[in-house]
Amino acid sequence: MEKISVVIPCYKVTNKILNVINLIDSSVLKIYVVDDCCPDKSGDFVKTYCEDKRVTVLYHNINQGVGAAVMSGYREAIKDGMEIIVKVDGDGQMNPSLIPNFIDPIVCGEADYTKGNRFYNLEEIGSMPKIRLFGNACLSLMTKLSSGYWQIFDPTNGFTAIHANVARQLPLSKISSRYFFETDMLFRLNTLRAVVVDVPMNAVYEDEVSNLKIHKILPEFIAKHCRNFMKRIFYNYFLRDMSLASIELLIGVFFILFGLVFGVANWVNSKLTMTNTPVGTVVLVAITIILGTQLLLGFLAYDINSMPSRCLHKIKRFKT
Repeated sequence: MEKISVVIPCYKVTNKILNVINLIDSSVLKIYVVDDCCPDKSGDFVKTYCEDKRVTVLYHNINQGVGAAVMSGYREAIKDGMEIIVKVDGDGQMNPSLIPNFIDPIVCGEADYTKGNRFYNLEEIGSMPKIRLFGNACLSLMTKLSSGYWQIFDPTNGFTAIHANVARQLPLSKISSRYFFETDMLFRLNTLRAVVVDVPMNAVYEDEVSNLKIHKILPEFIAKHCRNFMKRIFYNYFLRDMSLASIELLIGVFFILFGLVFGVANWVNSKLTMTNTPVGTVVLVAITIILGTQLLLGFLAYDINSMPSRCLHKIKRFKT
């Protein structure tokens, strides 16, 4: 029987946290409540009013962000010898009764990391605010590109589970400490070639207040997605391995850039000299851009088909 633990980052959730803890099944051996310098003193509140012996309260002296709180829980669970670590928010949006659905693919050797997806049931997602639907669609596309996990959706879903053998391999101190951490986790997992699986769940929205401000985090998310995309491509296709896809990418980018620069230069020259651009030049520009696009599409098809498929925690060299 696997040793299962739950990590609950806490920040302004004193009105929900006890109910969340009470709903956690007895199969869970340890519950780590991480008070991320909460102004409501969530940690002290849990210590005072929670009688569950499984609960350990961890404290941050300064607010470090939800990602840092989860990583603190991971470290404590690994130190205590836990085998599967589930992350649940303390605001009541995630139903703890679904925990078995998240750990089953890991126990069965089908996944190293599982995450929730609120978009499976088309009838249920009607309750989700439209702005969140649109935002999740955009973020999912960016995450597919930056992480390499083309089969996943709802990247900011924080209901997750991970095998401790895989969590040990992650650079926990380097993972984004704030709202980008779920997406950054996927990028880091891809560098390990870990298997990630979506788990269907329903969206729950009640009276909670989100601390995430779209207009503030959007520029940061875009910049970090671009950074992770470049790092993933370099690491997977040029540093760790070289393949036909690597050549397709290089030549495709070269052809497109050449076509665009050469085409713009000739267009500007024709305007300045008041002459018509030769047909051959137009054809050359069109052919290079079309060939470059085809090569990039070939690279994209290879990338989509090369997602990790063998669970790391089942590989002997990853066990401790």
